[in-house]
Amino acid sequence: MNMVLLGAPGAGKGTQAALLTKKYEIPHISTGEILRARIKDGSPVGEKAKSYVESGQLVPDEIVIEMVKDRLAEADCAKGFILDGFPRNAAQAEALDACLTALSKKIDTALNFEASEEIILERLTGRRVCAMCNATYHIKNMPPKKEGICDKCGSELSQRKDDSEETIKNRLKVYNETAQPLLAYYDTLGVLFSVPADKGANEIEIILDEHFNK
Repeated sequence: MNMVLLGAPGAGKGTQAALLTKKYEIPHISTGEILRARIKDGSPVGEKAKSYVESGQLVPDEIVIEMVKDRLAEADCAKGFILDGFPRNAAQAEALDACLTALSKKIDTALNFEASEEIILERLTGRRVCAMCNATYHIKNMPPKKEGICDKCGSELSQRKDDSEETIKNRLKVYNETAQPLLAYYDTLGVLFSVPADKGANEIEIILDEHFNK
């Protein structure tokens, strides 16, 4: 099964992707994580993307498409994949379809996570991440056992630069400007499914189970 997860930053895509990848035994491909890894290791593509990510702007299509194309050609995508954070606009969706056609694949479902700005701000401003092992926490919903310290490796937790309220609001503005054409693209293909993402993770999981088992 090949699927894309759509929705604003903080809409809950990553949480459900982790559950879906276990159920269907297919890789969760997050372009955000790939970009952050490239930035951290100082690769050429990471240097190009760094200023865009930290200011909440979209990384140029040619950079993202190059990374995604290489990733989808890897062996663990043979049974399917979950794309999270890509495509972000209709042009990227068309480029993705071209890549998939060359690999004799297609998108089976596009899940659109719909969440309010209030919920998104609460989720993202409270997120804390371990710089060593990438474990993620939330100061309210999923706090570490010891404040500011990772449960898994004992390293210090921090807030991403792109999780500040100002940057989040800018990211939402950018997302909303490009979302409608993208949603219309997948709606036209008949693969779009709307997910009420203000609900809790367990409720959303049940809704998705019903969708895939109908």
